[in-house]
Amino acid sequence: MAEVQTETQTFPLGAPLTRSESLDARKAHFGGLLEDLEVRAAEVRRGGGEKYVAREHARGKLTARERIAALIDDETEFMELGLFAGRGMYEDVGGCPAAGAVMGFGRIHSRLCLIVANDATVKAGAWFPITAKKNLRAQEIALENHVPIIYLVDSAGVYLPMQDEIFPDKEHFGRIFRNNARLSSLGIPQIAAIMGSCVAGGAYLPIMSDEALIVDGTGSVFLAGPFLVKAAIGEETDSETLGGAATHSEISGVTDYKMPDDETCLATIRDLVSKLGPQDRAKFDRVDPLEPKYPSDELYGVMPDSRTQPYDMRDILARIVDADSWTEYKAGYGQTLLTGYARIDGWSVGVVASQRQVVRAASQKGHSPEMQVGGVIYSDSADKATRFILNCNQKRIPLLFIQDVTGFMVGTRAEQGGIIKDGAKLVNAVANSVVPKFTIIIGNSFGAGNYALCGKAYDPRLIFAWPSAQIAVMGGSQAAKTLLQIQTSKLKKQGLELSEDDQNAMLKEIEARYEEQMSPYYAAARLWVDEIIDPVTTRDWVSTGIELADHNPEIPRFNPGVIQT
Repeated sequence: MAEVQTETQTFPLGAPLTRSESLDARKAHFGGLLEDLEVRAAEVRRGGGEKYVAREHARGKLTARERIAALIDDETEFMELGLFAGRGMYEDVGGCPAAGAVMGFGRIHSRLCLIVANDATVKAGAWFPITAKKNLRAQEIALENHVPIIYLVDSAGVYLPMQDEIFPDKEHFGRIFRNNARLSSLGIPQIAAIMGSCVAGGAYLPIMSDEALIVDGTGSVFLAGPFLVKAAIGEETDSETLGGAATHSEISGVTDYKMPDDETCLATIRDLVSKLGPQDRAKFDRVDPLEPKYPSDELYGVMPDSRTQPYDMRDILARIVDADSWTEYKAGYGQTLLTGYARIDGWSVGVVASQRQVVRAASQKGHSPEMQVGGVIYSDSADKATRFILNCNQKRIPLLFIQDVTGFMVGTRAEQGGIIKDGAKLVNAVANSVVPKFTIIIGNSFGAGNYALCGKAYDPRLIFAWPSAQIAVMGGSQAAKTLLQIQTSKLKKQGLELSEDDQNAMLKEIEARYEEQMSPYYAAARLWVDEIIDPVTTRDWVSTGIELADHNPEIPRFNPGVIQT
């Protein structure tokens, strides 16, 4: 691993890996994480299962994933977001794999588009609370980046037993139609295909899009289905007469294109996208890309198999950024955060990354030199990162945050040194940053460190986790011991005393529960991260993210607010 040479203040980006038992152990450990990722992903991609896939085929319909595969360009990859949304949730009603919807980026006639497709194999495409959250995330991405969005609609509507959790609030179902209107007003193309059921309030989504297609025989759209019409006004009718393709293409004029089958419908969407007009760009700087100095698959050998082991983040960066593109900012100052300019797939980017090595800091604010713990944000690190973020905003350079952080430094010395003020400056800069931000969580993401390095609450355009990530307010061991102390204190007030064995059993139970909640899969299920990714794909995701952000030419004037010095 690369060593920081503090005496000469030279900081080369990374070093070659040398064969050792520790290297083999790291690779084996990460290989196990990747195998687990693939098993879990394959399980989710089955949707509602073979029985329901066969049912859709028998009806002459393609599944959501088959529709997307037919829609995007041949020889290109669908970059899925939110695959694990809903995982482990709603188990009492059979679960909701991928939140009952497939979402991600695809290229249609080389144009990058956002695609959202209801999965009718999962509860007939019904909307659970997490389904609404996932669709809102898709629209948020489209709104921020001005990228075309395509809806493949096939849904039975709101899952009625949970209507109180999806219907009335600001971030619930109705927000989707508000976003339809906002997208339209901004000139962001929306194309919707009604390829199955589309009922009640959900009927507004395709009809508030710019253009709507409907598949004859399987597509239908109405505010109230035949049973509700019968109950409300006593009229007897059927789905086709009420809201089928012929009704809305030839009588009501609600839809624009009547399609004979799924295949023709998808081919027509491709044709419509091919005729979209030109789009202004932000014109973020890009040159011909270079491969990283070291192979990306060596990332598996850089990440330790234990969270207590230090490593040099420069060894990570050397396998992500373009070769010889790294220019480090304030290399010898605030060394528990790395800041620097680089290129990723040719795109200019500013990097703010945790440093997990133990480093020797120079004296500051009247203190003698000290060893600083890696993964902790100190006052000087926060100060450096704040200044760097201001520079990137001034220069219109997108920001990439890489997190393996346990939080801010605590204790008397840190407090007297002004850690709260310096941390507040950093959070302020991140919150008010106007250039596109992207976040990768590769290890720990604890406490205010999550906030300061652009966690989900700080509007990253995209946020990803490696399978090695953990997200929580604090580390599992510390949290479990704190919770145990609270529990035992409560019992003491009641006159009860736990034996040492009972305390150990309770501690193990709390640790197990907390470990589950720290998992990247727990975070991805709740859309705290957009996707769990293989480390070797990090370059592709960041490059695609910047290309996505480049679609929006409007970057507001940067005003950092009050940052006290």
